[in-house]
Amino acid sequence: MKKIGITGGVGCGKSAVMEYIYANYDAVTIRADEVGRKLMEPDAPCFDPVVALFGPRILRNDGTLDRAKIAEEVFADEQKRKALDDIIHPAVRTYITDAMALAAQAGHKWFFLEAALLIEEDYRAILDELWYIYAEQSVRRKRLAASRGYSAEKIDSIMKSQLSEEAFRGACDFEIDNSGDFRETAAAIDRKMRKKKKK
Repeated sequence: MKKIGITGGVGCGKSAVMEYIYANYDAVTIRADEVGRKLMEPDAPCFDPVVALFGPRILRNDGTLDRAKIAEEVFADEQKRKALDDIIHPAVRTYITDAMALAAQAGHKWFFLEAALLIEEDYRAILDELWYIYAEQSVRRKRLAASRGYSAEKIDSIMKSQLSEEAFRGACDFEIDNSGDFRETAAAIDRKMRKKKKK
């Protein structure tokens, strides 16, 4: 089983790439952000440690975590952000390595992992290859404003916190330009997958 990581800056279209791969190839696809959210649900491993870190004020009336409140607190407090990362990231990595083992046992040909922090969290150690999904900054800004309603200030803040294009390129093995029509992106994925199948 080939294990491939998908990464790139916010708004580059990583999710669309993962959806295309899932729909067109015999691949298990996992998004680290989704795993993190799952592990923070009530009765999941990270729920109690997160409540202990922030206190009951970050609970909604239904007993679930108020992610907006948590986001506000970690944005304003670097130590809190690091403490949250120290809870979530190891649990996410354990979940992912277990999922990899299950996918291999099931005989899947491909395992794709998508994460914004793929490089920073050193997932290369458990992956065969890293793909960088690139999109022009102006395109990313338009997407984030349209799909998520982000302000220019919020987009600036997120982009400043992420790796540069040069850092992504330096750490990854393959780049896909997702700035334009997604049909071009899909064609690039197909070409790459055909080459890998021949090996």
